Amino acid sequence: MTTPARTLTIAGSDSGGGAGIQADLRTFFACGVHGMTALTAVTVQNSLGVTGVHTVPPEVVAAQIEAVASDIGVQAAKTGMLATAAIIAAVAGACDKVHIGQTIPLVVDPVAASMHGNPLLADEALDAIRTLLFPRATLVTPNLDEVRLITGIDVRNRDQQRDAAKALFDLGPKWVLVKGGHMHDDAECLDLLYDGTDFIELVGPRYDVTDTHGSGDTLASSITAALAKGNDVVSAVRLGKDFITRSVRAAYPLGAGVGPVSPMWRLPDAETFLT
Repeated sequence: MTTPARTLTIAGSDSGGGAGIQADLRTFFACGVHGMTALTAVTVQNSLGVTGVHTVPPEVVAAQIEAVASDIGVQAAKTGMLATAAIIAAVAGACDKVHIGQTIPLVVDPVAASMHGNPLLADEALDAIRTLLFPRATLVTPNLDEVRLITGIDVRNRDQQRDAAKALFDLGPKWVLVKGGHMHDDAECLDLLYDGTDFIELVGPRYDVTDTHGSGDTLASSITAALAKGNDVVSAVRLGKDFITRSVRAAYPLGAGVGPVSPMWRLPDAETFLT
């Protein structure tokens, strides 16, 4: 077989399997790329929420990045939960050494809290996200809660969504994608892509579902996979938007809380395979 494109996720683990590294890896698989990991933290988590976080030493996080990049190679990378300023600094330094964020695309999903509202990013790490990761990012993909934490803008409508995109772009990324999934008063789900000059509106249906765990991870991972395959940012984001729309539609209940979005719609005969 020909070796597929290689992607790297730098993120935390979700013991419930719905988000984090687990969601990234199954999305990478569904998109036909080889997924690699640099684990930043282990969470104690299920469908009801996060009850504990154990971080990985920053030097170990950096070593994972350098190990896979120097041997296997990386065509695109993404970040998820990074937990502390020290880990963010280590990630930035390791990425510089292996040219991630330079010649290799870097998607920064600035995970700051779980969908249940549990904090996943220490307060002092927000500045490190702004100053260390955003200037290295090919694309940043915050949801509206993360936009508020990073910029102070509480987005309630599409005009404010544009203001937020401009504020985020001023922090240094090449592209900004302000996700509109949390703008519940909007009948559509509008994600806004911005490169400092032009706005591109990516509109999709708003499904009446409650099982949306891992949606941000899945979107960022599918975009990363598309970038690894050689797509430009606009086409990669369009592919990611389609992928997450289908994954939300395929979401399923899990446990007593919130179930995950599902990339298993990509499997042939997903409902009957091996039955």
